[in-house]
Amino acid sequence: MSNLIELQIVYIKIKIKDLKLRLDKSYKLLKKIENIGIILKPNSPELKDVYLKIKCLFENKNINIFLEEQSAKMIDDSGLSFEDLCSKVDFLVSVGGDGTLLGVVRRAFKYELPVLGINLGTLGFLTDLNMNELPEFIEDLLKNNYKINQRMIIKGSIKSKKFIAFNDIVISRKNLSSMLEVKAKIDGKSFNTYFGDGLIVSTPSGSTAYNLSVGGPIVYPLTEAFIITPIAPHSLTQRPIVVPADFEIEFKVTQDSGAVVIIDGQELYDLEKDEIIKIKIAAKKAKMLHRSSRDFFKVLSEKLRWGN
Repeated sequence: MSNLIELQIVYIKIKIKDLKLRLDKSYKLLKKIENIGIILKPNSPELKDVYLKIKCLFENKNINIFLEEQSAKMIDDSGLSFEDLCSKVDFLVSVGGDGTLLGVVRRAFKYELPVLGINLGTLGFLTDLNMNELPEFIEDLLKNNYKINQRMIIKGSIKSKKFIAFNDIVISRKNLSSMLEVKAKIDGKSFNTYFGDGLIVSTPSGSTAYNLSVGGPIVYPLTEAFIITPIAPHSLTQRPIVVPADFEIEFKVTQDSGAVVIIDGQELYDLEKDEIIKIKIAAKKAKMLHRSSRDFFKVLSEKLRWGN
């Protein structure tokens, strides 16, 4: 009996240690804050004054600012290639909206750099700050009063073509005059055939994007799970489903016209008849830099006007 109790105590200690490691991993702080890389919303030369203000705010705190070369060309300034930028800075700042942030996060993924989003738009589930909040955030940043969340990334492949998504992978019909038929497998076992306009495979971070607009569930962003949501399904029995992220999911279309695969709304791939797209969780995670006071449920309440 005493041996059983001792084993239970050891098991509890291991679980507590595992939980602490997971929390530490989610909120690990930067080793230093000396150099910051800035990426501006594309095709927005009017952001020059915004960039100069951001640069001034950071440089007043003895933090060096480096601008990505495409952003620099847009505002007639000098900059670094994205690769050189990532090798030089401690974190990246995306200036724009959620779409700009998505592109930056995916490009920064292999460099394992945290990304801070400054929102210049209206509806921003991913971007954390607006310009009015930046001075106070910089003060908090220098006091280590911030957090870095690690968000699930999904990776997909179609034959030799490989890609990653932060928000979602969408399988959509090419031919507007007919439904798409998609055969689905989980871990090699058939589980459904979808008829409709297409499918969304979303991360928890992406659950408030396209997934939400077609009736999919909102999932807490630090959860590790896939959300599979049909788009305009032919049958009302086809409902969204949430599955653990350790599964591998496969989809195959049966139409001669095939389908189009859309990655985070920014990249397109053709999916031909009987070709298979495989989707699973990536081994590494994206790093998002946030205010320590950021509350996901408060963001939901504000953005979706809950209770108003």
